[in-house]
Amino acid sequence: MHLAFVTSIVPDGTLTTGYEIANAAIIAGLRRAGIRISVVGFTWPNRQPEEPEQTVVLGAVDVQTDTASTAQRLRWLGRAVAEGQTFSSVKLRQPGESGMRDALRALEPFDGYVLNGVQMAGAFPALFTDKPSLFVAHNVEHQSASENAAAARSLVERLLYQREARLLQRLEERFCRQADFVFTLAEDDRRALGIADPSRSATLPLTTRRQAPQPVSHRATGTDLALIGTWTWQPNRIGLDWFLEQVVPHLPAEMVITIAGRVPATLSCAHPGVRFVGRVEDATAFVRSAKVIPLISRAGSGVQLKTIETFELGLPAVATRASLRGIDHVPENCTVANDPQAFARALVEAVRWPLPDVDGGIFHRAQMQAMDRQIQLGLSALGQAARRSAA
Repeated sequence: MHLAFVTSIVPDGTLTTGYEIANAAIIAGLRRAGIRISVVGFTWPNRQPEEPEQTVVLGAVDVQTDTASTAQRLRWLGRAVAEGQTFSSVKLRQPGESGMRDALRALEPFDGYVLNGVQMAGAFPALFTDKPSLFVAHNVEHQSASENAAAARSLVERLLYQREARLLQRLEERFCRQADFVFTLAEDDRRALGIADPSRSATLPLTTRRQAPQPVSHRATGTDLALIGTWTWQPNRIGLDWFLEQVVPHLPAEMVITIAGRVPATLSCAHPGVRFVGRVEDATAFVRSAKVIPLISRAGSGVQLKTIETFELGLPAVATRASLRGIDHVPENCTVANDPQAFARALVEAVRWPLPDVDGGIFHRAQMQAMDRQIQLGLSALGQAARRSAA
């Protein structure tokens, strides 16, 4: 079977964002099942696709809103309003419908689509109805947009997120109804999208790497707590704000808290132990340098890939319940706490009396095996749809 994997950003071998990590895992899982995958989408500027012979590139685009100029944001907003598009999808309409049709024709013959997220499919919603399809709902996007609206710091921002939520909900309902099978990345998302019927959907457990990480016999720790992420992304920012404003004040002044990744220019914290270090060269080495990993998600949907990575590495952690979305087995060296003071107490105890690392390879192998089983469910539904359309 040959499937067209329709995505906003094509794999280029650099797994920088959670979206890219998830994409790599999903494509690898489909290929383990014997599926030929051809990818259609954009590259980041100045990057090349990892597998050019199996990729159709529509152009280069930087879809990040926080790094765009004010003029670019206004252009996107104007086009989104004029065309009735979501803000996230209008950025991907560069080639126009004719360009997208040409890209798809270049892949023929193929048997069906994998619509990887609502953003790219939503940019050209009428184009993917001629063949059977799988829809991968990375998140419940309209729910995330509603949460972003509630956390917005201005009326204009709140209204824009509310508009995005309304349009995203319509698109998600459309693609869930249209698809022959839907994959979500967290079990709760199946219910939120109204597709909890096991004949219609399944949850994909993910991994962040193709091979189980090698355990280390000894870790030299240089910080008490380590957090890493793209903190300019609103769902991540909501978690970081909660951590800095409600948890950190309950931590001892001598505790060292190192935060890596891009942060808003205005972000600060009065705690003397908080250090913002920006981008780090080796994310794995960075988290391994900490005694404990705080997993601080408070919003959004889908799975938290930083949680998966932490468990794959076998590191001690304290996690909110939202950080454990999509995780069936929580390792014994992870403490769960939702209340800010309880979360702070758990961090203090974990730093003072650290739990040992566990074998993260066990978690990694279990995730991969479960993913392979779930992918077969979707492929079976897709095969049945293909046979019906051929009859």
